[in-house]
Amino acid sequence: MPPLYPIGPDPPAAACTVCRGPARSGYARCYQCETHEILGHGLLADAVVPISYAVKGTPFAEDLWRYKSPGGLGMSARGSLLALLLAFLDDHAGCVWRRAAMPGPDRLAVVPSGLGRPGSHPLLALAAPHVSLPLWPLAIRPGRQGRDLDLHRFQAGPGPHGGGVLLLDDTWVSGASAQSAAAALKLAGAGRVALVVLGRHVNPADPRAARFAAGLAPGPYDPAACAVHS
Repeated sequence: MPPLYPIGPDPPAAACTVCRGPARSGYARCYQCETHEILGHGLLADAVVPISYAVKGTPFAEDLWRYKSPGGLGMSARGSLLALLLAFLDDHAGCVWRRAAMPGPDRLAVVPSGLGRPGSHPLLALAAPHVSLPLWPLAIRPGRQGRDLDLHRFQAGPGPHGGGVLLLDDTWVSGASAQSAAAALKLAGAGRVALVVLGRHVNPADPRAARFAAGLAPGPYDPAACAVHS
C-alpha cells in the first residue's frame, strides 16, 4: 500500500465539514458542498467519509487512476485499494453507520462513471466479492453527463424502501457525481446513505488548495484515523 494522507477526526484548519477538502477561512463548507446543500437538501448522503487525501502526483493518487487499467500496474493498484477499503471498513464501519444514523447498510452501491463506461464499474468489480451486501444498481441516464449536481443524473434500480445503503466512490473532486448518486438512491426509496470515498482529491497546483495541500503529511495507513470517528 503506498503512503497515504489519512483523514482523522481533526482535519486541517479551513477544511470543509462535509468532504474534508479545502474551504474558505470562516466557512464550514467548501463552495461545492454548500451549493449541493442548497440544491439537494434532504437528498444528499447522510455521511460523507473520505479515507485519505489523494494529492495529485502522489503514488496513492496514481493508484486511483491506474486501478481501472488492465495489466500488472492496474492489478497492483487494485490490490492496494482493496486492502485499504477492507481495512478501513473493518476498523471504522461502526463510525460510518453512526454518522449516517443507521444501524447498518442493507445494500451496496457504487457511483457510476461519469463517462457512462460500459459494463461493471471497476470499483464495484473490486469490492462486491468482499462486501457481503446485495447490490443496489445505479446507471447514468443518457445525456446526463456533467460536472454539477444533478438529482436525476442516475437511475437506481429497485431496492428496499427505507433501507440503508453503503455507497462507494473512488475519488471525490467536486462531489457532484457522488451526491447525485446519493440523490438517486433516496428518490428510489433509500432511507439513509453512507458514502465512503477512497481518496479526496487535492491539487497542490490549484491556488485555492495550495496552502491546504502544504499542510498535509504522508504516512502509512493508520487504523485509528477516521474522519467521523466516535
